[in-house]
Amino acid sequence: MDRGLIGLFVLFAIVAFAFRPEAQTPEAIQKATEEFVKANDTNGDGKLSLDEFPESKRDVFKKIDADRDGYVTVQEDMEYRISHSSKKGSTKREKKGTAERRTEHDGDTRIERDIVYAVVDGSKLPLDLYIPEKAAAKGKPLPVVVWIHGGGWKGGSKGTAGIARGLVGHGYAIVDVEYRLSDEALFPAQVEDCKAAVRWIRANADKYGLDPDHIGAMGRSAGGHLVAFLGTSGDTKEFDTDSNAGYSSRVQAVVNLWGATDILQMDAHSLPGGKTTHDSADSPEARLLGGPMQQEPYRSLAVKVNPIKYIAKGQKMPPFLMVHGEVDELVPVHQSKLLHAALKKVGAETTVHIVPNAGHGLKGGEMDYDELCEMAAVFFDKHLKRKN
Repeated sequence: MDRGLIGLFVLFAIVAFAFRPEAQTPEAIQKATEEFVKANDTNGDGKLSLDEFPESKRDVFKKIDADRDGYVTVQEDMEYRISHSSKKGSTKREKKGTAERRTEHDGDTRIERDIVYAVVDGSKLPLDLYIPEKAAAKGKPLPVVVWIHGGGWKGGSKGTAGIARGLVGHGYAIVDVEYRLSDEALFPAQVEDCKAAVRWIRANADKYGLDPDHIGAMGRSAGGHLVAFLGTSGDTKEFDTDSNAGYSSRVQAVVNLWGATDILQMDAHSLPGGKTTHDSADSPEARLLGGPMQQEPYRSLAVKVNPIKYIAKGQKMPPFLMVHGEVDELVPVHQSKLLHAALKKVGAETTVHIVPNAGHGLKGGEMDYDELCEMAAVFFDKHLKRKN
């Protein structure tokens, strides 16, 4: 057979496999996504433009391009596939139920999938737990990092543990959280779910060999906003629910990756030609609140969405590490600078690392996600690992 025909056949097979509708394991989805992007990435920049995207699939390009920068990355494509595979939405949860609980192994890592951490209005909320087995075998409680995915509060899903997956090799248990998205429930549902997940960790620490006193949180984009919220609202009871009531939702360290911290200021500091008008009625923030955030009653609610609101003098704050692209066209770098300044003002330990020439998700910058994970590991080692 002609080599050109063979190449076309292989490409078609990859595309067909990557987009087939049957449910797949997260590992299979990740592998298929990486192969799909590699096969179509004609200029070798690690992402796909609309022109590079298969013509027959271009109708979903905008849906996959979560940050609306005109490119589909492996992470965005993978999150889109997983979110569609996991059947989001309360009605779909009721019809399908949470996926069956199961245990998987990936080298030294044991993965407990689809553990129900809370039930809200009859809807089961699941998480995945990643355990480094060699570290666990030493018999000491494992420090924990909660990973919260991005997607503009309206997309994405658990399933891969994202950038935090690499921390398992550093001896951390990872909790990959599924939370209600904005098309299912408005704010503060997302915060309530993340806090419930932290309380679940403490309630089940002995069962899984986890350290309830050393819990960190890490998230990207919308997930960065949510982990920042966990960090600043540790003493705020307003968002606590009945799930594992009596346990604290406080975290001991936060890595906020290009997350929003004061959404009312986003448009005022957006770069020229930014991809999103945050004050508009169809923005991710409006979908989170239920309406445009510069108009009442949504403006008053928008204030409560901001992690900065919960920083007060005399209130104990966990240490923060923030990483942000200098030319982020979706979430302005000013957002991380604001939070850094507010934390510093009350004497909290805070570091902000701005990546030169990097856009949202660090696109175009010189820091890759492996380097980012190593930076997070150094930070968490300092604040979450017991010294004895």
